[in-house]
Amino acid sequence: MEIAIRDIKGHAGEVVTVKGWLYNRRKSGKVQFLLIRDGTLPIQAVAFLPDLDPASRDALKGLTKESSLEVTGLVNLDERAPGGAEIQVREVRLVHLADPYPIAAKEHGPDFLMDNRHLWIRSLRQSALLTVRAEVIRAAEEFLHEAGYIRFDAPILTPAACEGTTSLFEAHYLYDQKAYLSQSGQLYAEAGAMALKKVYTLGPTFRAEKSKTRRHLTEFWMLEPEIAFAGLDHITRLAEELVSHVVQAVLKRRPTELKTLERETASLEGIAPPFPKITYSDAIEILQKRGSSIAFGQDLGGEDETLLSSQFERPVIVTHYPAEIKAFYMKRDPENPGLAQCLDMLAPEGYGEIIGGSVREDDYGTLSERIEEHQLPRESFEWYLDLRRYGSVPHAGFGMGIERVVAWIAGVKHVRETIPFPRLIHRIYP
Repeated sequence: MEIAIRDIKGHAGEVVTVKGWLYNRRKSGKVQFLLIRDGTLPIQAVAFLPDLDPASRDALKGLTKESSLEVTGLVNLDERAPGGAEIQVREVRLVHLADPYPIAAKEHGPDFLMDNRHLWIRSLRQSALLTVRAEVIRAAEEFLHEAGYIRFDAPILTPAACEGTTSLFEAHYLYDQKAYLSQSGQLYAEAGAMALKKVYTLGPTFRAEKSKTRRHLTEFWMLEPEIAFAGLDHITRLAEELVSHVVQAVLKRRPTELKTLERETASLEGIAPPFPKITYSDAIEILQKRGSSIAFGQDLGGEDETLLSSQFERPVIVTHYPAEIKAFYMKRDPENPGLAQCLDMLAPEGYGEIIGGSVREDDYGTLSERIEEHQLPRESFEWYLDLRRYGSVPHAGFGMGIERVVAWIAGVKHVRETIPFPRLIHRIYP
Protein backbone atom coordinates (compact mmCIF):
# COMPACT_ATOMS: atom_id res chain seq x y z
CA MET A 1 0.00 0.00 0.00
CA GLU A 2 1.50 3.31 -1.08
CA ILE A 3 1.11 6.19 1.39
CA ALA A 4 2.33 9.75 1.87
CA ILE A 5 4.88 10.11 4.64
CA ARG A 6 2.73 12.73 6.39
CA ASP A 7 0.19 9.92 7.04
CA ILE A 8 2.74 7.43 8.37
CA LYS A 9 1.62 7.49 12.01
CA GLY A 10 -1.80 6.22 11.01
CA HIS A 11 -0.26 3.00 9.67
CA ALA A 12 1.66 1.69 12.69
CA GLY A 13 2.25 -2.04 12.42
CA GLU A 14 1.41 -2.11 8.71
CA VAL A 15 3.61 -2.79 5.70
CA VAL A 16 3.59 0.27 3.43
CA THR A 17 5.41 1.67 0.42
CA VAL A 18 6.71 5.22 0.20
CA LYS A 19 8.02 6.77 -2.99
CA GLY A 20 10.48 9.64 -2.77
CA TRP A 21 14.09 10.76 -2.81
CA LEU A 22 17.10 10.00 -0.64
CA TYR A 23 17.78 13.08 1.46
CA ASN A 24 20.57 11.64 3.57
CA ARG A 25 22.16 8.33 4.50
CA ARG A 26 24.42 7.02 7.22
CA LYS A 27 25.85 3.56 7.76
CA SER A 28 26.63 1.55 10.88
CA GLY A 29 27.99 -1.90 10.08
CA LYS A 30 25.28 -3.93 8.40
CA VAL A 31 22.62 -1.28 9.10
CA GLN A 32 21.85 1.71 6.91
CA PHE A 33 19.68 4.61 7.98
CA LEU A 34 18.00 6.28 5.01
CA LEU A 35 16.31 9.62 5.38
CA ILE A 36 13.68 9.77 2.65
CA ARG A 37 11.55 12.74 1.64
CA ASP A 38 8.43 12.65 -0.50
CA GLY A 39 7.38 16.30 -0.58
CA THR A 40 5.27 16.01 2.58
CA LEU A 41 7.62 15.05 5.42
CA PRO A 42 10.88 13.13 5.83
CA ILE A 43 10.98 9.62 7.30
CA GLN A 44 13.83 7.45 8.52
CA ALA A 45 13.98 4.00 6.93
CA VAL A 46 16.20 1.44 8.70
CA ALA A 47 17.66 -1.20 6.40
CA PHE A 48 19.32 -4.32 7.92
CA LEU A 49 21.26 -5.64 4.94
CA PRO A 50 21.20 -9.40 5.79
CA ASP A 51 17.37 -9.30 5.80
CA LEU A 52 17.10 -7.81 2.31
CA ASP A 53 16.87 -9.61 -1.02
CA PRO A 54 19.83 -9.31 -3.43
CA ALA A 55 18.02 -6.77 -5.64
CA SER A 56 17.40 -4.48 -2.66
CA ARG A 57 21.01 -4.77 -1.48
CA ASP A 58 22.17 -3.91 -5.01
CA ALA A 59 19.86 -0.89 -5.06
CA LEU A 60 21.53 0.44 -1.91
CA LYS A 61 25.04 0.11 -3.33
CA GLY A 62 26.39 3.45 -4.39
CA LEU A 63 23.08 5.16 -3.64
CA THR A 64 23.55 8.92 -4.04
CA LYS A 65 21.83 11.89 -2.51
CA GLU A 66 18.54 12.74 -4.30
CA SER A 67 18.32 9.36 -6.01
CA SER A 68 14.67 8.45 -6.43
CA LEU A 69 13.49 5.19 -4.93
CA GLU A 70 10.60 3.15 -3.59
CA VAL A 71 10.88 1.68 -0.10
CA THR A 72 8.56 -0.95 1.33
CA GLY A 73 8.63 -1.84 5.01
CA LEU A 74 6.96 -2.12 8.39
CA VAL A 75 5.94 1.09 10.17
CA ASN A 76 7.12 1.39 13.78
CA LEU A 77 6.24 4.29 16.05
CA ASP A 78 9.36 5.69 17.70
CA GLU A 79 9.41 9.16 19.21
CA ARG A 80 13.20 9.23 18.93
CA ALA A 81 12.97 9.02 15.15
CA PRO A 82 12.36 12.06 12.92
CA GLY A 83 8.61 12.52 12.71
CA GLY A 84 7.95 10.04 15.53
CA ALA A 85 7.97 6.97 13.28
CA GLU A 86 10.29 4.94 11.09
CA ILE A 87 10.16 2.19 8.51
CA GLN A 88 11.86 -1.17 8.95
CA VAL A 89 12.89 -1.78 5.35
CA ARG A 90 11.91 -5.00 3.59
CA GLU A 91 12.43 -4.00 -0.02
CA VAL A 92 14.13 -1.19 -1.95
CA ARG A 93 13.61 -0.41 -5.62
CA LEU A 94 15.85 2.17 -7.29
CA VAL A 95 14.00 4.42 -9.74
CA HIS A 96 16.90 6.67 -10.75
CA LEU A 97 20.49 6.96 -9.58
CA ALA A 98 21.23 10.67 -9.28
CA ASP A 99 24.44 12.30 -10.42
CA PRO A 100 26.63 13.74 -7.64
CA TYR A 101 24.45 16.41 -6.05
CA PRO A 102 25.88 19.96 -6.25
CA ILE A 103 24.39 21.15 -2.94
CA ALA A 104 26.43 19.52 -0.21
CA ALA A 105 25.94 19.39 3.56
CA LYS A 106 28.06 22.49 4.06
CA GLU A 107 27.66 26.25 4.04
CA HIS A 108 26.97 27.67 0.57
CA GLY A 109 26.83 31.33 -0.36
CA PRO A 110 23.49 32.91 -1.35
CA ASP A 111 24.52 33.38 -4.99
CA PHE A 112 25.35 29.69 -5.34
CA LEU A 113 22.07 28.68 -3.73
CA MET A 114 20.08 31.10 -5.88
CA ASP A 115 21.80 29.82 -9.03
CA ASN A 116 20.66 26.37 -7.96
CA ARG A 117 17.23 27.42 -6.72
CA HIS A 118 15.59 24.65 -8.74
CA LEU A 119 17.47 22.17 -6.55
CA TRP A 120 17.63 24.20 -3.33
CA ILE A 121 13.84 24.05 -2.93
CA ARG A 122 14.26 20.31 -2.23
CA SER A 123 15.91 21.05 1.12
CA LEU A 124 13.74 20.46 4.18
CA ARG A 125 13.87 24.12 5.16
CA GLN A 126 12.94 25.47 1.74
CA SER A 127 10.21 22.87 1.31
CA ALA A 128 8.80 23.89 4.69
CA LEU A 129 8.81 27.53 3.62
CA LEU A 130 6.97 26.82 0.39
CA THR A 131 4.45 24.70 2.26
CA VAL A 132 3.82 27.59 4.66
CA ARG A 133 3.40 29.86 1.63
CA ALA A 134 0.77 27.54 0.19
CA GLU A 135 -1.03 27.50 3.56
CA VAL A 136 -1.02 31.31 3.75
CA ILE A 137 -2.69 31.52 0.33
CA ARG A 138 -5.14 28.73 1.15
CA ALA A 139 -6.14 30.31 4.46
CA ALA A 140 -6.55 33.78 2.96
CA GLU A 141 -8.78 32.53 0.15
CA GLU A 142 -10.69 30.37 2.60
CA PHE A 143 -11.37 33.39 4.83
CA LEU A 144 -12.55 35.58 1.97
CA HIS A 145 -14.70 32.82 0.49
CA GLU A 146 -16.44 32.30 3.82
CA ALA A 147 -16.99 36.07 4.05
CA GLY A 148 -18.79 36.08 0.69
CA TYR A 149 -16.00 37.36 -1.58
CA ILE A 150 -15.76 36.20 -5.19
CA ARG A 151 -12.39 35.64 -6.83
CA PHE A 152 -11.98 38.01 -9.75
CA ASP A 153 -8.91 37.52 -11.92
CA ALA A 154 -7.20 40.67 -13.18
CA PRO A 155 -5.02 40.83 -16.32
CA ILE A 156 -1.25 40.81 -16.05
CA LEU A 157 -0.79 42.89 -19.21
CA THR A 158 -2.18 46.40 -18.73
CA PRO A 159 -2.25 49.62 -20.78
CA ALA A 160 -1.05 52.00 -18.04
CA ALA A 161 0.38 52.44 -14.56
CA CYS A 162 -1.47 51.88 -11.33
CA GLU A 163 1.17 52.75 -8.74
CA GLY A 164 3.28 55.30 -10.62
CA THR A 165 5.09 55.33 -13.94
CA THR A 166 8.64 55.04 -12.57
CA SER A 167 8.35 51.34 -11.72
CA LEU A 168 6.74 49.94 -14.86
CA PHE A 169 7.98 46.96 -16.86
CA GLU A 170 7.23 47.74 -20.50
CA ALA A 171 6.34 44.97 -22.93
CA HIS A 172 6.06 45.04 -26.72
CA TYR A 173 2.48 44.13 -27.52
CA LEU A 174 0.92 43.20 -30.87
CA TYR A 175 0.73 45.68 -33.72
CA ASP A 176 3.23 48.08 -32.13
CA GLN A 177 1.04 48.68 -29.10
CA LYS A 178 2.62 49.32 -25.71
CA ALA A 179 1.72 47.22 -22.70
CA TYR A 180 3.00 46.98 -19.16
CA LEU A 181 3.26 44.22 -16.58
CA SER A 182 0.67 44.78 -13.88
CA GLN A 183 1.68 46.65 -10.73
CA SER A 184 -1.58 45.67 -9.04
CA GLY A 185 -4.92 44.07 -9.79
CA GLN A 186 -6.68 46.84 -7.91
CA LEU A 187 -8.13 48.97 -10.70
CA TYR A 188 -9.69 45.90 -12.31
CA ALA A 189 -10.89 44.70 -8.91
CA GLU A 190 -12.79 47.98 -8.62
CA ALA A 191 -14.65 47.09 -11.81
CA GLY A 192 -15.34 43.68 -10.30
CA ALA A 193 -16.69 45.24 -7.11
CA MET A 194 -19.14 47.33 -9.13
CA ALA A 195 -20.43 44.11 -10.68
CA LEU A 196 -20.18 41.63 -7.80
CA LYS A 197 -19.94 43.92 -4.73
CA LYS A 198 -17.25 41.94 -2.85
CA VAL A 199 -14.32 40.53 -4.83
CA TYR A 200 -10.63 39.77 -4.53
CA THR A 201 -7.80 39.28 -6.96
CA LEU A 202 -4.78 37.05 -6.45
CA GLY A 203 -1.81 36.96 -8.76
CA PRO A 204 1.67 38.15 -9.63
CA THR A 205 2.48 41.84 -9.72
CA PHE A 206 5.59 43.58 -10.98
CA ARG A 207 7.58 46.62 -9.86
CA ALA A 208 10.69 47.79 -11.69
CA GLU A 209 12.18 49.26 -8.53
CA LYS A 210 15.97 49.07 -8.29
CA SER A 211 15.83 48.07 -4.65
CA LYS A 212 18.21 45.60 -3.02
CA THR A 213 16.52 45.39 0.37
CA ARG A 214 15.55 42.07 1.94
CA ARG A 215 11.87 43.05 1.61
CA HIS A 216 11.75 43.67 -2.14
CA LEU A 217 11.18 41.51 -5.19
CA THR A 218 10.56 42.69 -8.73
CA GLU A 219 7.86 40.02 -9.11
CA PHE A 220 5.66 39.21 -6.15
CA TRP A 221 2.14 38.02 -5.39
CA MET A 222 -0.67 40.10 -3.98
CA LEU A 223 -4.09 39.30 -2.58
CA GLU A 224 -6.38 42.30 -3.13
CA PRO A 225 -9.93 42.49 -1.75
CA GLU A 226 -12.17 45.29 -3.08
CA ILE A 227 -15.55 46.12 -1.56
CA ALA A 228 -18.41 48.30 -2.80
CA PHE A 229 -20.28 50.43 -0.25
CA ALA A 230 -17.27 50.37 2.11
CA GLY A 231 -15.03 52.86 3.87
CA LEU A 232 -11.80 52.96 5.87
CA ASP A 233 -13.26 51.37 9.00
CA HIS A 234 -14.60 48.47 6.93
CA ILE A 235 -11.28 47.55 5.30
CA THR A 236 -9.40 48.10 8.56
CA ARG A 237 -11.52 45.44 10.27
CA LEU A 238 -11.26 43.15 7.27
CA ALA A 239 -7.47 43.46 7.16
CA GLU A 240 -6.93 42.60 10.82
CA GLU A 241 -9.42 39.72 10.71
CA LEU A 242 -7.82 38.33 7.53
CA VAL A 243 -4.28 38.47 8.89
CA SER A 244 -5.33 36.96 12.21
CA HIS A 245 -7.10 34.08 10.44
CA VAL A 246 -4.06 33.38 8.26
CA VAL A 247 -1.65 33.34 11.20
CA GLN A 248 -3.82 31.04 13.29
CA ALA A 249 -4.43 28.70 10.34
CA VAL A 250 -0.68 28.27 9.76
CA LEU A 251 -0.09 27.65 13.47
CA LYS A 252 -2.82 25.00 13.51
CA ARG A 253 -2.11 23.24 10.22
CA ARG A 254 1.65 23.57 9.74
CA PRO A 255 3.30 23.09 13.15
CA THR A 256 5.82 20.61 11.74
CA GLU A 257 6.96 23.05 9.07
CA LEU A 258 7.27 25.87 11.62
CA LYS A 259 9.36 23.55 13.80
CA THR A 260 11.60 22.74 10.83
CA LEU A 261 12.04 26.49 10.33
CA GLU A 262 12.84 26.85 14.06
CA ARG A 263 10.16 29.53 14.28
CA GLU A 264 9.36 30.72 17.79
CA THR A 265 5.56 30.69 17.74
CA ALA A 266 4.59 32.27 21.07
CA SER A 267 4.59 35.72 19.50
CA LEU A 268 2.23 34.51 16.76
CA GLU A 269 -0.26 32.87 19.07
CA GLY A 270 -1.46 36.25 20.35
CA ILE A 271 -2.21 37.66 16.89
CA ALA A 272 -5.91 38.53 17.10
CA PRO A 273 -8.04 41.64 16.49
CA PRO A 274 -8.14 44.42 17.29
CA PHE A 275 -4.67 45.60 16.29
CA PRO A 276 -3.15 48.84 17.59
CA LYS A 277 -4.00 51.83 15.35
CA ILE A 278 -2.19 55.13 15.01
CA THR A 279 -2.23 57.98 12.50
CA TYR A 280 0.68 58.92 10.28
CA SER A 281 1.17 62.02 12.47
CA ASP A 282 1.42 59.79 15.54
CA ALA A 283 3.93 57.60 13.73
CA ILE A 284 6.15 60.55 12.83
CA GLU A 285 6.09 61.73 16.44
CA ILE A 286 7.00 58.26 17.75
CA LEU A 287 9.82 57.90 15.24
CA GLN A 288 11.30 61.32 15.93
CA LYS A 289 11.29 60.63 19.67
CA ARG A 290 13.23 57.44 18.98
CA GLY A 291 15.92 59.12 16.94
CA SER A 292 14.65 58.99 13.37
CA SER A 293 15.37 61.99 11.15
CA ILE A 294 12.09 61.56 9.25
CA ALA A 295 10.02 64.71 8.71
CA PHE A 296 6.30 65.09 8.23
CA GLY A 297 5.47 64.60 4.56
CA GLN A 298 8.04 61.86 3.97
CA ASP A 299 7.02 58.27 3.38
CA LEU A 300 8.13 55.66 5.90
CA GLY A 301 11.29 53.85 4.81
CA GLY A 302 12.27 50.32 5.78
CA GLU A 303 14.24 51.43 8.83
CA ASP A 304 11.36 53.63 9.97
CA GLU A 305 8.88 50.77 9.61
CA THR A 306 11.18 48.50 11.62
CA LEU A 307 11.63 51.07 14.37
CA LEU A 308 7.93 51.84 14.53
CA SER A 309 6.70 48.24 14.49
CA SER A 310 9.18 47.31 17.23
CA GLN A 311 7.04 49.33 19.63
CA PHE A 312 4.16 46.86 19.23
CA GLU A 313 3.73 43.12 19.81
CA ARG A 314 1.05 42.79 17.13
CA PRO A 315 0.79 44.34 13.67
CA VAL A 316 0.20 48.07 13.87
CA ILE A 317 -2.13 49.92 11.48
CA VAL A 318 -1.03 53.39 10.38
CA THR A 319 -3.70 55.60 8.79
CA HIS A 320 -4.11 59.01 7.12
CA TYR A 321 -0.85 59.57 5.27
CA PRO A 322 -0.29 62.87 3.42
CA ALA A 323 -2.21 62.62 0.15
CA GLU A 324 0.73 63.95 -1.87
CA ILE A 325 2.84 60.85 -1.18
CA LYS A 326 0.04 58.42 -2.01
CA ALA A 327 -1.47 57.12 -5.25
CA PHE A 328 -3.81 59.18 -7.43
CA TYR A 329 -6.86 57.02 -6.76
CA MET A 330 -6.93 57.47 -2.96
CA LYS A 331 -9.82 59.51 -1.60
CA ARG A 332 -8.94 62.44 0.61
CA ASP A 333 -10.21 62.92 4.13
CA PRO A 334 -13.17 65.35 4.08
CA GLU A 335 -12.05 66.81 7.42
CA ASN A 336 -8.47 67.31 6.25
CA PRO A 337 -8.07 67.25 2.44
CA GLY A 338 -4.31 67.11 2.83
CA LEU A 339 -4.59 63.56 4.12
CA ALA A 340 -5.61 60.39 2.31
CA GLN A 341 -8.11 57.91 3.73
CA CYS A 342 -5.60 55.10 3.70
CA LEU A 343 -3.89 52.51 5.86
CA ASP A 344 -0.68 50.53 6.03
CA MET A 345 -0.30 47.47 8.24
CA LEU A 346 3.20 46.91 9.58
CA ALA A 347 4.14 43.47 10.87
CA PRO A 348 6.07 43.19 14.14
CA GLU A 349 9.65 41.92 14.49
CA GLY A 350 10.90 44.25 11.77
CA TYR A 351 9.06 42.74 8.79
CA GLY A 352 7.58 46.02 7.62
CA GLU A 353 4.50 46.70 5.53
CA ILE A 354 2.38 43.66 4.74
CA ILE A 355 -0.84 45.46 3.75
CA GLY A 356 -1.56 48.77 2.05
CA GLY A 357 -5.03 50.03 1.25
CA SER A 358 -7.38 52.97 0.96
CA VAL A 359 -10.79 54.35 0.22
CA ARG A 360 -10.96 54.95 -3.55
CA GLU A 361 -11.93 58.28 -5.06
CA ASP A 362 -15.48 57.72 -6.31
CA ASP A 363 -16.21 61.18 -7.73
CA TYR A 364 -15.76 61.48 -11.50
CA GLY A 365 -14.62 65.10 -11.55
CA THR A 366 -12.12 64.69 -8.72
CA LEU A 367 -10.62 61.53 -10.20
CA SER A 368 -10.28 63.26 -13.58
CA GLU A 369 -8.28 66.02 -11.90
CA ARG A 370 -6.06 63.52 -10.12
CA ILE A 371 -5.25 61.77 -13.39
CA GLU A 372 -4.21 65.09 -14.91
CA GLU A 373 -2.18 66.10 -11.83
CA HIS A 374 -0.24 62.83 -11.98
CA GLN A 375 0.28 63.28 -15.74
CA LEU A 376 -1.24 59.91 -16.55
CA PRO A 377 -2.49 59.12 -20.07
CA ARG A 378 -6.22 59.81 -19.85
CA GLU A 379 -7.08 57.57 -22.79
CA SER A 380 -5.75 54.57 -20.88
CA PHE A 381 -8.02 55.37 -17.93
CA GLU A 382 -11.30 56.08 -19.71
CA TRP A 383 -12.62 52.66 -18.71
CA TYR A 384 -11.64 53.38 -15.09
CA LEU A 385 -13.47 56.72 -15.21
CA ASP A 386 -16.52 54.88 -16.52
CA LEU A 387 -16.81 53.26 -13.10
CA ARG A 388 -17.51 56.78 -11.77
CA ARG A 389 -19.91 57.64 -14.60
CA TYR A 390 -22.20 54.68 -14.20
CA GLY A 391 -23.42 53.89 -10.70
CA SER A 392 -20.46 55.08 -8.65
CA VAL A 393 -20.50 54.17 -4.96
CA PRO A 394 -18.10 54.60 -2.03
CA HIS A 395 -15.68 51.70 -2.15
CA ALA A 396 -12.37 50.61 -0.67
CA GLY A 397 -9.81 47.84 -0.68
CA PHE A 398 -6.25 46.81 0.07
CA GLY A 399 -3.41 44.63 -1.11
CA MET A 400 -1.66 42.01 1.03
CA GLY A 401 1.84 41.00 -0.05
CA ILE A 402 2.04 37.21 0.13
CA GLU A 403 5.84 36.98 0.38
CA ARG A 404 6.11 39.49 3.23
CA VAL A 405 3.38 37.73 5.19
CA VAL A 406 5.15 34.39 4.67
CA ALA A 407 8.49 35.87 5.73
CA TRP A 408 6.96 37.21 8.95
CA ILE A 409 5.03 34.06 9.88
CA ALA A 410 7.94 31.76 9.00
CA GLY A 411 10.51 34.01 10.66
CA VAL A 412 12.87 34.25 7.69
CA LYS A 413 14.97 37.30 7.02
CA HIS A 414 14.78 37.64 3.23
CA VAL A 415 11.68 37.43 1.03
CA ARG A 416 13.72 35.75 -1.72
CA GLU A 417 13.20 32.45 0.12
CA THR A 418 9.41 32.82 0.29
CA ILE A 419 8.69 32.44 -3.43
CA PRO A 420 9.68 29.43 -5.56
CA PHE A 421 11.77 31.39 -8.07
CA PRO A 422 12.54 34.95 -6.92
CA ARG A 423 13.08 37.78 -9.35
CA LEU A 424 15.53 40.38 -8.08
CA ILE A 425 17.09 43.39 -9.80
CA HIS A 426 20.12 41.35 -10.92
CA ARG A 427 18.50 37.92 -11.07
CA ILE A 428 16.12 36.35 -13.55
CA TYR A 429 17.76 32.85 -13.56
CA PRO A 430 16.72 30.11 -13.20
